Formats: sequence, structure tokens, C-alpha cells
Amino acid sequence: MSVFIIAEAGVNHNGDISLAKKLIDVAVEAGVDAVKFQTWKTELLVTKEAKQAEYQTKNTQTEESQYDMLKKLELSYDDFEELKNYCDSKKIMFLSTPDEIPSANFLVNLQNIFKIGSGELTNLLYLRHIGSLGKEIIMSSGMCTLEETKDALDVLIQAGTKKENITVLHANTQYPTPMKDVNLNAMITIKNELGVKVGYSDHTLGIEVDIAAVAMGASCIEKHFTLDKTMEGPDHKASLEPDELKAMVQSIRNIELALGSSVKKPSKSETPNMQVARKSIVAKCTIQKGEKFSEDNLAIKRPSSGINPMRWDEIVGTVSQRDYEVDELI
Repeated sequence: MSVFIIAEAGVNHNGDISLAKKLIDVAVEAGVDAVKFQTWKTELLVTKEAKQAEYQTKNTQTEESQYDMLKKLELSYDDFEELKNYCDSKKIMFLSTPDEIPSANFLVNLQNIFKIGSGELTNLLYLRHIGSLGKEIIMSSGMCTLEETKDALDVLIQAGTKKENITVLHANTQYPTPMKDVNLNAMITIKNELGVKVGYSDHTLGIEVDIAAVAMGASCIEKHFTLDKTMEGPDHKASLEPDELKAMVQSIRNIELALGSSVKKPSKSETPNMQVARKSIVAKCTIQKGEKFSEDNLAIKRPSSGINPMRWDEIVGTVSQRDYEVDELI
């Protein structure tokens, strides 16, 4: 089964639906499986006194409240219906993370997969509601311990979502995430300890961690992207530009091919090389009929069209049935 790749447009549309559509076009060109946004009503999401995260203040270069920042980035429900229709016309899956329950209710008819952001893993009422919708769920686990992740998973299951319909993404919510804080092995811990499908939601710079995650068994990769990293806004600097997104997708698809099956056997492409690279038992010198084969008159050389050298002990000590010239295959 192919890795499910989500291009996270998030808020990188800067509150402009025309930019959102350009982001969809980039996602289509890159070959991802889905393009994802974030849906919220600011007054339902944050208090007017809530501060920006440190990285947001740094990237926006403002001291404005989180409320004011989000209000400028907010798209209307009508905008999201238009974006859903645009995605359908471009034959790419539309997704959006609801950041509160009313937005989840709005999105329920627009998508069959619900993405839960890391910030909601301790939001009991939200988790119960999402779990009751009967949708497939992809849940990020940034800022969470394994126990907190398990608790959130249990709430979703108790609310009605089947465990097999939940994918947990390991994540770190710092933008960008320092390499020393990625802790990609924790993704394997989640898989082994919680018994769920796993993936990785990436906020590092570059694409190498995403590729590593796929090699380690991630079934889903989520990555922020933008039209231009220099644009104003909180998330652009930690996002991929179009060419980088395309490179990430191609690299992931290559890794999928490279992983292959679990069967250890010669591949079709290398089979012709076996005769050239492997060796056979040959005559080291001239050998007369009736002479015994020994370490003194036998050698091992290419090609492999003669007797396999693994049979050396079986051949040494037997009697030659004919004459051999130097280098002739036994």
C-alpha cells in the first residue's frame, strides 16, 4: 500500500482564497495524495488575550495576539466549499483540520478523513465528537507523551471509531524542528506499544526526515508547503517550496519501490550478473584422466557456468574422468 502523502497548505494562503487555489495547483503538480487546510472560527478557538507561539512572533515579526493573527488568516465556510469543489475539479483529495467542534460539523460532508492536530490531543470533548463521526482519522501527537497519545486514542475508540481506521503521526510542533528533537524512533514506539498505523508530520527543514520515516515504516507523511518561503506569515519559513515538495514526493515513491518485499532473493535485474560475478571450480594446471583432484591442481575463477565452489570439499579427492587444460571448467 502506497504512503499517503498530505501536502499541508495550512494557513499559508494568508487568508486569500486565490492563493489557496494556487497552493492546490502546486500540490497537484507535485503528485501528492491530498492537500490540507485548517478550518476555524477565531472567536471559538482562542481568547483575545492568547499570545502567539515564540516561532510565530519571530516569523510574523509582530507582537499582535494570536486572536488577531488568526483572524487575518481565517477563511469562511463558503471559501472552504469553493476550495473543496476546486480540489474535485483538479482530482486531488481535499482535507481540512477542524480546530473546534462547529467547524468539524461543517466539514463532515466535505471529507471522509479527519485530521486531528497535536493541540487537540488533550481536548476530551473535541476527541469524543470527532470519534463519533464515523470517519477515518489521522491524529498528530506532537507535544504528547505516549500515555497522553494512548488516552486520546482510547477516547476516539470509545466514541465509535475503529482502531484500524486511525493513524497516529509522530510529530514535533516546533517550526522548524531541530534535528536533535525529531526522535523518529518514537514513531516505532507508537506502532509497537499502541498497535496502530503510524506516520510522521514533519516540521523540519528539508525532506530527509520524511524519507527516513518512510524507510522506517511510515504509512502517512504530512509536510507543510508554500508558494514562497519569504512570504509574510507564521508557517512559510518552515515549509517546502514547490520544487522541494515535488522532490519529496519523488523521493518517497522511490523509497517505496526500494523497500520491495521481505523476500531475500536475486532480483530480475541482477540475475544476468550471476554468471559473470560468481565463480566455478577450474583446472589450475593441466590434469590427466585418472588423476585425483586436489588443492594443487584446482582453482576457483569466474565465470559461474561450471561447478559451484561451495562443492569444493565434494570434488577434492575424486578422480578426473578426462583430461583438462588450464582454466578449463571442471
